[in-house]
Amino acid sequence: MAEFKEISPDAPLAAKVMNWVDNRFPATQLYKEHMSEYYAPKNFNFWYIFGSLAMLVLVIQIVTGIFLTMHYKPDAALAFGSVEYIMRDVPWGWLIRYMHSTGASAFFVVVYLHMFRGLIYGSYRKPRELVWIFGCAIFLCLMAEAFMGYLLPWGQMSYWGAQVIVNLFAAIPFIGPDLALLIRGDYVVGDATLNRFFAFHVIAVPLVLLGLVVAHIIALHEVGSNNPDGVEIKGPNAPKDAQGHPLDGIPFHPYYTVHDIFGVSVFLMVFTAIIFFAPEFGGYFLEYNNFIPADPLKTPAHIAPVWYFTPYYSMLRAITSEMMYALIACVLGGAVLGVVKAKIANLFKALIVAAAVVVVAAMLLTDAKFWGVLVMGGAVIILFFLPWLDKSEVKSIRYRPSWNKFLYFIFVINFLVLGYLGVQPPSPIGERVSQVGTLFYFGFFLLMPWWSRLGTFKPVPDRVNFAAH
Repeated sequence: MAEFKEISPDAPLAAKVMNWVDNRFPATQLYKEHMSEYYAPKNFNFWYIFGSLAMLVLVIQIVTGIFLTMHYKPDAALAFGSVEYIMRDVPWGWLIRYMHSTGASAFFVVVYLHMFRGLIYGSYRKPRELVWIFGCAIFLCLMAEAFMGYLLPWGQMSYWGAQVIVNLFAAIPFIGPDLALLIRGDYVVGDATLNRFFAFHVIAVPLVLLGLVVAHIIALHEVGSNNPDGVEIKGPNAPKDAQGHPLDGIPFHPYYTVHDIFGVSVFLMVFTAIIFFAPEFGGYFLEYNNFIPADPLKTPAHIAPVWYFTPYYSMLRAITSEMMYALIACVLGGAVLGVVKAKIANLFKALIVAAAVVVVAAMLLTDAKFWGVLVMGGAVIILFFLPWLDKSEVKSIRYRPSWNKFLYFIFVINFLVLGYLGVQPPSPIGERVSQVGTLFYFGFFLLMPWWSRLGTFKPVPDRVNFAAH
């Protein structure tokens, strides 16, 4: 048990109160460790505001969600009407609802940009592997939260979108039908499904999400923040001043709190402009079909998920019976490459061949729909393994071969094209493009151990590059 710190009887009242708190809870110590005495690299740039913006949007979603639950009815017969009641009769209810719906899309915008920054600057590399894994878990949790929340308005697209996605689980061999029944709570999406999704969206998933966010921040502050140069400012060989503070770092507060306040101000201007002038955002943030009550007897002409799921939905649709042959060729090619090029024992080479044969046999014997579900899930799960896939000599894209920038640019364009195709009705051309895009997406990661080592790397400086402005 720590000793109580004494304070002068003549100290100001605020100091006495703070001392009383510090003797029972380490408030000042936490403030120093994570704010005023947490040294961050001095060369942060524009890309480093999206982490704080994600925190802001999380707070917006929690606060607006609490107010929405005060008036929402998780009942299949009343849900749509309760949302209309919130929009029309609850004072400022329309604003709360639009903040929540726009916040969902804003969350994915800032998280995608935050993850892209980690990708280009190597923020997943040693010693930040766990920071990246927690971040990917947050992304996965966020997808579950958004999917479950999407059903709650009980509109046409909510209902049929949930019907399509939940039915995908039925494609899993052996356990699929029972798993889909467990998720729905009934043989069709109905009142039981709505209640389950409401409970998970409001209570279970947010608790897990908050825990992961705390773990993400603790892990980050334990190893320190990365920077655009990929130079470790707190390592044993990093230059430090007489007090042991890194010379290439500055206190997070006040320097980066001001930096983040500027980013928050710009974000809020854009956020409020969308809320007041274009909350549906042309049907991308709120689909027009979702303003029609759910009708189990009338299927919409085209069912598509919200924009932030469409790249993965496009990959799901890309896996056809024809595409299976391309996947089989990729598996066999990978096995041959592993046997010929890998410097491993013959036993492991035999295991690679056996595994390839088993996978090919499974692909021939199972439905393409199952592999589509597997590809859709694998597109997210593969991100968890990025720290071990990247074999580059340097972290930051600044010091990698110049062609790496074009490769990352093509990756982003490919992801956006997949997202666009996921919104559009199926077509032969769109199907072919999405198949090529899916192969490129997975090839980018699975071939990373090879291509990340190619080329001539630029020398990494000993100190961060920083110009005061």
